[in-house]
Amino acid sequence: MRILFIVDPLPGLKAYKDSSVAMMRALSARGHEISVALQGDLFIEGGAVLARTEPVQLLADADLHGQDWWRALGAPAVIALSDFGAVVMRKDPPFDMEYVYSTHLLDFAQAAGARVFNQGAAIRNHPEKLSITEFSNFTAPTLVTRDMARLRAFHAEHGDVVVKPLDGMGGMGIFRVARQDPNLGAILETLTDNGTRSIMAQRYIPEIVKGDKRILIIDGEPVPYALARIPLAGESRGNLAAGGRGVAQPLSPRDLEIAQAIGPVLASRGLLLVGLDVIGDYVTEINVTSPTCFVEITEQTGFDVAARFAQALEAAVQRQHGAA
Repeated sequence: MRILFIVDPLPGLKAYKDSSVAMMRALSARGHEISVALQGDLFIEGGAVLARTEPVQLLADADLHGQDWWRALGAPAVIALSDFGAVVMRKDPPFDMEYVYSTHLLDFAQAAGARVFNQGAAIRNHPEKLSITEFSNFTAPTLVTRDMARLRAFHAEHGDVVVKPLDGMGGMGIFRVARQDPNLGAILETLTDNGTRSIMAQRYIPEIVKGDKRILIIDGEPVPYALARIPLAGESRGNLAAGGRGVAQPLSPRDLEIAQAIGPVLASRGLLLVGLDVIGDYVTEINVTSPTCFVEITEQTGFDVAARFAQALEAAVQRQHGAA
């Protein structure tokens, strides 16, 4: 099967820990042909969704800390997305208007017969922070607004809160605001752009000191291990990009309860791969664009997450092919 990955430029990927690279290597090892394209390579012409694609070879014994882990196989070619066995959307955020347009192109391609994972409409309809509000029985008290008075009232009620932009990534723009924090006004004014941009406020979850757990759900089923991203001392963000330390651990009964409740719902909507962020007993984010942590979990536990994804992708393609 020919599989197209829509990714960021390969030379910029840290292959030794990149989940997209792990996926490509696992699929290549199973005999699939891999091509890559950038988000900007997608276009519509003559009513068809096409892309400038480049076939690549994943070198099995390569040093993944270097740059020679892949090589091009021939010249780039313009190919319709519907001509690939599967299209895997792995472009990292930011989730800006160009990303939104790309999800529409993926929708059009799917209507023409392309098999897309995660599906464009599903990505677009599940904003990664807002999506948790659908599952409020699994979330800490949460407020989404740009109204300064409501934000101040929420802070006064809960005393210790976390505020964050709705479009941030990697821990960017996240602030913990304690009860007597003199910077409350300045933080809210900055994040809301003086009341013109909605943000999220959540009651602080003290269990963050034990880690912000990434739970991967593949085709509705949770991977049996989470990666607990433990913050640096004095830090309230566990994101690896913010210096957090990743420690793999088996899912707790509460982790399983959350994953088994949310996973099948999202899978039924066209989300083959989902990353839940869980702190303590609460889900804080639902990642649908390019969930990570494959490599860390695999290296620490021996559970081959990328191989599990490859099997799920094959099965999903077969299901769609059989339904066509």
